[in-house]
Amino acid sequence: MASITAYQTKAGRRWRVRYRKPDRSQTDKRGFRTKRDAEVFAATVETSKHTGTFIDPTAGKITIGELGPAWMARQTDWKPSYRRSIESTWRTHVQPVWANVPVADVRHTDVQAWAAGIDRSRSVVSRAVTILATILDDAIADQLIHVNRARGISLPKKSLKPHVYLSHSEVEAFATAAGGERAVIIYTLAYTGLRWGELAGLHAEDVDVHRRRLHVNRSAVEVGSTVEVGTPKSHELRSVPMPEFIADMLTEARPRTGIVFPNSTGGYRVSPRSARWWENAIRDAGIPRLSPHGLRHTAASLAVQAGAHVKALQRMMGHASAELTLQRYAGLFDTDLDDVAVSLDAARLRLAGHRREAV
Repeated sequence: MASITAYQTKAGRRWRVRYRKPDRSQTDKRGFRTKRDAEVFAATVETSKHTGTFIDPTAGKITIGELGPAWMARQTDWKPSYRRSIESTWRTHVQPVWANVPVADVRHTDVQAWAAGIDRSRSVVSRAVTILATILDDAIADQLIHVNRARGISLPKKSLKPHVYLSHSEVEAFATAAGGERAVIIYTLAYTGLRWGELAGLHAEDVDVHRRRLHVNRSAVEVGSTVEVGTPKSHELRSVPMPEFIADMLTEARPRTGIVFPNSTGGYRVSPRSARWWENAIRDAGIPRLSPHGLRHTAASLAVQAGAHVKALQRMMGHASAELTLQRYAGLFDTDLDDVAVSLDAARLRLAGHRREAV
């Protein structure tokens, strides 16, 4: 059991609690102004030892800077591009502010003020807060602290940019302006919804021209100055339908083995985000400026126009859930609302007709 003793200080009498930790080593906590405060602390210690929730007061002295690198090293399933973004956010935003702060000294209001002061996009702020909060989650699991003060932080509102959706004729103009193999790339992106890395990672055996399917088995992503090849986003393999005219183009253009769309040296082709040919083709076609990922949005739009329902679109786009698909492309299903209104009108008219016949 804990023992409570008084001692004198310049400020007056204070109380000390001596107690044993679960490992039987002895420690104490001093500075209580009243014996009652000391007794409450002692009772709390004994209860926490009995329930297995005891946390050594000295454990919370370990700093965020000590835990951060070890936390990142344990994440073995991160894709290289994601790891790069996490490490960059850690070095730029988290480490400079929190490295020397003990986990027990993290305050909710301090985290909120820090998040509000990060002058970057919402995604960067969210990533920075998530890094800190996840490190503190591990600190709770290791019984270093009781509460994660980095959870429940208010993030800046997300500014949504409207998606650019090209029409069939605009895709045609874009592909024609690009010409050659680049035209095939544009058609494939715009009619299958592949991410650029998934298109770059296509091999000849991934193209099933008979069933008109593209098997997404890998992704080739530029990370720094190198290209990393791994599984697709979220490690989910999938098959994507392709129109017959795409199958015909790939039958004619694809090699018998190896990468379907290799670069000039035969390796994986990096994204043309700022490539001159991409920008020139956009200008010559007279279409809105968009990134390669923008053609993924176009593919979703054209699929919905063709009658694809949300579950089919989810599978095509490789989303984790239909809910995510609806969040991204809810506006594409506005015609469904019109259909509901038309159906309700028709049902009411049928009811009115039945009533007149009954009279």
